[in-house]
Amino acid sequence: MADRYLRRLRAGLAWLWPEWIDANIRIVLLARVTMSAARGIAGVVTALYLAAEGFSALELGLLFLCVTASSAVMASLIGLLSDRVGRKPFLIAIPMLAALAAAIYAFDRAPWVLFVFAALGTFGRGAGAGGGSVGPYQPAESALLAESAPSSVRSAVFGRAAFASSLGALFGGLLASLAHADAHLTAAAATSVYRPAFLAASVLAAAAGLMAFGLSERREPGAKGERRNRVHWPKRSWPMLWRFWVTNGVNGFAIGMIGPFMSYWLYLRYAATPAEIGLLFAAVNLGSLVSTLAAAGIGRRFGTLTAIVAVRAITGVLLVPMVLAPTFWLAGGIYFVRMLAQRVGLPLRQSFTQDVADPGERASLAALSTLSAQGTMAASQVLAGYLFAEVSLAAPFEVGAVFQCINAGLYAVLFGRPRSRRRTAPLGESGPANDRSGSVAAGPPAGDDQDVSDLGLWEPPLAEETRPRAG
Repeated sequence: MADRYLRRLRAGLAWLWPEWIDANIRIVLLARVTMSAARGIAGVVTALYLAAEGFSALELGLLFLCVTASSAVMASLIGLLSDRVGRKPFLIAIPMLAALAAAIYAFDRAPWVLFVFAALGTFGRGAGAGGGSVGPYQPAESALLAESAPSSVRSAVFGRAAFASSLGALFGGLLASLAHADAHLTAAAATSVYRPAFLAASVLAAAAGLMAFGLSERREPGAKGERRNRVHWPKRSWPMLWRFWVTNGVNGFAIGMIGPFMSYWLYLRYAATPAEIGLLFAAVNLGSLVSTLAAAGIGRRFGTLTAIVAVRAITGVLLVPMVLAPTFWLAGGIYFVRMLAQRVGLPLRQSFTQDVADPGERASLAALSTLSAQGTMAASQVLAGYLFAEVSLAAPFEVGAVFQCINAGLYAVLFGRPRSRRRTAPLGESGPANDRSGSVAAGPPAGDDQDVSDLGLWEPPLAEETRPRAG
């Protein structure tokens, strides 16, 4: 009996921590836990702290606009530069910058200082419970993960990265209770009350940067043997890039109406304290530990595209009953279900982006594909601040629900042209499987390729036109 349970335990551990997790992936996952914990703290306390300091809803929207603009610039530069100089420098530098920003927030309350370091530390980013993003270096991190694991398990890699984010954000939500504040704290006491939480965020972010020193990067040639020797526009991935710009632009508008203001809305709507909000976010991230690991299986079962579209539709629809809920915990329960669905889609979208990118343009595509989202998010955050102040507390969420449902439809339409059942050459690469006419011959995949028949991936109609001819 004991041997049987021991075998099951070993099998479970082998499934959770399989052999393909190498030293680089292990470091990235551990750094994700600590960085997401820092983001989880900031996701709870930043808006509450600024509100206690006297920021209005519109001023919060303007601050989040600055944060989004700064993040967009940094993410785009990091994506382009990391395809040339490597991923590691950015996985060290950006967490250290976030650590500095959190330390400044712990001791300084001058409005211009708060604006500047919110932008540099990208505070206010994310979607409420804060388990999905680690900051503007994520394009470089995604490319590193894609290059460190076999293509056949790429969805599983990003599922475990999302698991690590949820685990870190779980701890971050609990640590947010270090801010022992009531619902209507005065500005004079705010800095000292929120200081322990910001200091904890600073230490955790610095730990993520220190871990990244242990990364050992493998510099690989890009498409057609071209090495990373210059910054270049991702021409080979352009057929996918413009589609991501359309879909992510609409989704970014929706996220800007919702994500940065989640804790602020709970504070205004239900007079919730940082401890209550942190407990709710911790519960969300605890449940997300399961949904993120289930993402790869859901993608195989229903197809990656189908799963992404369904998740975005569900998360949009659930916003409506959430904002109409009469009590904090009922709204929290609906938010819990919504975030479980949202966390399924996150690793699938990251894996999808890496699968369709040219191998030499992975970080560039990951960064530039979100550029439109950053722009629309910046605009919608200011609009959300205005709607909170002048219309109603529910209005920003209702507008966000409409745009997320529109986004689900656009994703299906723009990526919904069936592709060949097996991809035998990545975008922008020629190979023995390609004949002189540019058609793709049947046969086993080669190199970085994979059988995508069970993933529900789709090929844009322009992709074949951009593939170089062999011979």
